[in-house]
Amino acid sequence: MLLRPIGVVHSPYLEMDQAPFQGRMSSAESVVEVFEEYVDGLKDVEAASHLYILYWAHRASREILQNVTPWGPEARGVFACRSPSRPNPINLCVVELVRREDNRLTVRGLDALEGSLVVDIKPYSGYIDAVPEARIAWFEASFRRRLE
Repeated sequence: MLLRPIGVVHSPYLEMDQAPFQGRMSSAESVVEVFEEYVDGLKDVEAASHLYILYWAHRASREILQNVTPWGPEARGVFACRSPSRPNPINLCVVELVRREDNRLTVRGLDALEGSLVVDIKPYSGYIDAVPEARIAWFEASFRRRLE
């Protein structure tokens, strides 16, 4: 398998403990700089209000298979949660596209660290991608306990 980065993230987050545990929990702006050889792939990207940014979490551990989430004391398997630490630390974040300037996308809500390599960019569609009935049972139980 050959994976080529298409860009790099310029982020206000320099350390893992500075980043929000979910990008949507922050209004901070970041810049996704797309490498020149991939600029043609940005044609019409401004038509999307939101994008998926897939990036390589270069500072995350690749050895961790279970992790304690911010939602509870129980350890969860990394494939059952959104921990950045995982065997292949490919992370996914839905961001708001603020503006495009040539090969630079200013986005809001990205949880990537400074220098993270971008693996892919895709438009997010509330119509296609949102699944209102989707559930994560352990998360919902943890969230309810926090509210009580």
